[in-house]
Amino acid sequence: MILADTSVWISYLRESDLELNDIFNSYLKKNDIYTVSAVFGELLQGSKNKRELELLQGFWHNLPKAKENHLFIKAGIASNKYKFINQGVGLVDSYILAGCLENNLALWTLDKKLQRAYDLITKEV
Repeated sequence: MILADTSVWISYLRESDLELNDIFNSYLKKNDIYTVSAVFGELLQGSKNKRELELLQGFWHNLPKAKENHLFIKAGIASNKYKFINQGVGLVDSYILAGCLENNLALWTLDKKLQRAYDLITKEV
């Protein structure tokens, strides 16, 4: 089971990488893509029209959700501990990382900074 971050969703929705889309669709069919509210908050913020907004809301309502209890607090603590802000990893990305850790989900990202942070934090777990 994986948590796809905003960068993966954007690539998927733009259909800019056919191989990524094939893999993404296979995960979707197996119900293996989980999400957190922060990812869809970012996606909804960037929606360009009513059709995109409805598509995103449909995904949001149908995807499995990671548990998010106190996740912003956990994200802030982890960000402070690993000095993520100094590495270009903000609080929303730290939230995504915390969502992975708290729910035992693998991270799927195209963001190199976020991937490095994930590798660092999972090395200790």
